[in-house]
Amino acid sequence: MSKVGKNPINIPAGVEVNLNTDTHEVKVKGKNGELSRAFDKRITIDVEEKQILIKRTSEEKTVKMLHGLTRSLIANMVQGVNEGYTKRLELRGVGYRVALDGNDIVINIGFSHPVRVKPLPGTSFNVPSDTSIEVKGIDKEKVGLLAAIIHRIRKPDPYKNKGIRYAGEKLIKKAGKALGKAGK
Repeated sequence: MSKVGKNPINIPAGVEVNLNTDTHEVKVKGKNGELSRAFDKRITIDVEEKQILIKRTSEEKTVKMLHGLTRSLIANMVQGVNEGYTKRLELRGVGYRVALDGNDIVINIGFSHPVRVKPLPGTSFNVPSDTSIEVKGIDKEKVGLLAAIIHRIRKPDPYKNKGIRYAGEKLIKKAGKALGKAGK
């Protein structure tokens, strides 16, 4: 058995889980919204009173891989509609700023033009300060994708430590070129 897949998923109060056995689609509804996703038919999903159990139908290698993946995806759906997800990013550098413009954010990051980023469906932005961004949503994949898109605009520079980084991301600063005998 998969170590992840064998663990049951507890359904918190206020979250409703529906399973369509024909299409093998799971719908999760909670206080923050609703998510649905179709899963492989080789994995059996059982919804009991306050738990979701994931079982595999065979011992094939691909089915074993899908077992833990399916459990993780459903657990992320349940957590997303109940609590939601947040990714935080920080801007480091002289003159690097971010501002909220309607639903979009406008980032001044040292280019000749400001960069405008639109939220993906089901996500939103929060700008607590002019050098930090919060990406919020109920779908963990979309929140992570949007944070990665913003991070890619200007990755942190290992020499000057400037750029957009995830909150808590640690960078190892590289030394620049050292002057040798030829430089004297």
